[in-house]
Amino acid sequence: MTPGGWLIMILSVGFVTTLFGWCIVKVLRTPEATRHLHSQADIEPPDAKTNP
Repeated sequence: MTPGGWLIMILSVGFVTTLFGWCIVKVLRTPEATRHLHSQADIEPPDAKTNP
């Protein structure tokens, strides 16, 4: 590979690795993040309250 190819590859891999690491840190360090987590069982459809 040419030096330009190595430079582009190193910059690309470095950027993706840094972005992935930042995302992991952001998810793990967000305070009260578990409060916003919901499953399908926690969500009530709007028509569930108007049963006859």
